[in-house]
Amino acid sequence: MPNLVAELNAQWHRLAVDNGIIDAHGVFLIDIAGAGTDCTPRRWTRVRLTDRWDLAGVLGERPGQPEFVTLSTDGTTLIGVTTEEDEVWLIALDRLPERHEEAAQAAAQETPEQQAAAWVSLLQGLGPSTRVREMWAHGLARNPATPDALRAGLLGLSHFLLWRPLPTSVVEAAVTHPDWKVRGLLAEVQPNITPEQWARLILREQDAQHRRILTMLAANRRAELTETAYERLVADPSAAVREEVARLPGLPPRLLIVLATDAAPSVRASAARAWPHLEEPARIALLDDPDSKVRTEALLQHHQDHPLSRSVFDSEELNDRAITTCRLERALAEHLAHHDDPARRRALAGNPHLAPDLVVLLAQDLDESVRFEISRRPDLTEEQRAGIDIDFTPHTRCNPLDWVVALHADPDAMRRLAASSHPLVRRSVARARHLPPDVVERLAQDEDRVVQLFLAESCDDAPADMLLRVWQWWTGSLSYPDRPRSHPHFPRCGLLRYADDLNPRMRQLALDDPASTAELVERFSRDSNEEVRHRAATDPRLTPASAVRLLDDPHERVRRAAERHPRLPARVVVRLLRDTDTAETAAQHPSIPVPVIAQMLQKIQPPAGIASGA
Repeated sequence: MPNLVAELNAQWHRLAVDNGIIDAHGVFLIDIAGAGTDCTPRRWTRVRLTDRWDLAGVLGERPGQPEFVTLSTDGTTLIGVTTEEDEVWLIALDRLPERHEEAAQAAAQETPEQQAAAWVSLLQGLGPSTRVREMWAHGLARNPATPDALRAGLLGLSHFLLWRPLPTSVVEAAVTHPDWKVRGLLAEVQPNITPEQWARLILREQDAQHRRILTMLAANRRAELTETAYERLVADPSAAVREEVARLPGLPPRLLIVLATDAAPSVRASAARAWPHLEEPARIALLDDPDSKVRTEALLQHHQDHPLSRSVFDSEELNDRAITTCRLERALAEHLAHHDDPARRRALAGNPHLAPDLVVLLAQDLDESVRFEISRRPDLTEEQRAGIDIDFTPHTRCNPLDWVVALHADPDAMRRLAASSHPLVRRSVARARHLPPDVVERLAQDEDRVVQLFLAESCDDAPADMLLRVWQWWTGSLSYPDRPRSHPHFPRCGLLRYADDLNPRMRQLALDDPASTAELVERFSRDSNEEVRHRAATDPRLTPASAVRLLDDPHERVRRAAERHPRLPARVVVRLLRDTDTAETAAQHPSIPVPVIAQMLQKIQPPAGIASGA
């Protein structure tokens, strides 16, 4: 065996030297994963031989049975070593780019008869593996070409289905679906659920825990239910359900009042928000409730109007929520303003009823987080806000200030706040859908580039030059995935001047110019930058041959875009649909005929007799 290993190493080395696999520095590429398929590129590793190298002895199941592929650093020549039964094969290929191009050109040629035959072949034989069926389900759920009439057949097979807005008929099928996971996810993520469907979804649940979860999700999503559903849920036998019912924003006050006198303390606590609608005896009953949680919730409501004393605060062991939301007696407020715990002072800083002199005191607090909380208050003048020493980190994630958002329709307020020294105030202004021209001009030049980003994402009045600047460094967020490029003011004409720009972010924009050509698409499909190639892979003008060629791109993002390209030949799409690495993306392909989609759905249905999870 040692002689065989040595001989194989010697033969590989001779071929590698003769064919230029090893460059002048002794470097070459090797696929050590050995996991390449027809549809996925190999994983190349850059290596250099040492004095004690031994490829044939270590790359394979056992010494003398090697399995590896080596490639020249310029990508032009390859040597593959493989073992079949008792024979070892060393295969050398040169002119790889040319061969690759020729193969792509050949694969792109397809007659109508070959196309029809390809779709027929997809569903012949034993059928796809379990894993491929799963991938088909996920892909078809995300495929816009899947008819709504067929989408109900994907319920329980892909969680992706329920995230997109669905027609009433599919939502109805999900409401009555036997699998609890389907019903639960429907309540959690589906945008199109009517009040009647919410009512049926919750009321038909026999399991109290499931009803509780569905009601909780309805409350979290501020969903509306029917009057009948509210009445039935208020009388639900499960206290856990009634506790969530009290949180429903559309619950009529008369029913919320009923829950405020419920036998279960947890329900009474949840229903304490009925306070504005309660008569005095009912309020006193909640304040004197034997359950501490109920008393706490009642006190929080009571002290919205009646100042909270220090004795009550201490005796009831109230927390920071009371400090932030309640009216406080002067003695308690002063005590908290000088409290040793910065968390207490920070909670006080957010209290909307805080006296002006205590606001000034906390604005000079030794703790930066306390000062920052004070700096966010709506009752400050901008001069006061500018005088607070804060250390604002540009990368800190901060939600827009509610009080600024409430003023978005007030042009004068937006002018005043756009000049604020506080970046968070300006960021909150930039989230407005529309702003006066002078405010837009100011924010478009803001020194905080997140202000510019928010303006690009949210404001329809953002200027074109700023949108281009943001484009150079921002690739999109989950909330605004297409901005700034999808902004109505984003330039479309005159972008060809960027075709040779050194910045690939700008270079790819040339394809958005109406004057761009198919030839430029082809050129960009061979660009050195993967982001430019990805843009080319999404362009409908890309030739079928180039779409096939990009299926072997070293970057997954480019490959995935190519797998969905509408000009891919059917034979190639079918090959992708059979491979576990590509089946999910290929199932999103727009060219799959509707009859084929219907047959694919039949193939991925679970065998008869296997019930879904209840």
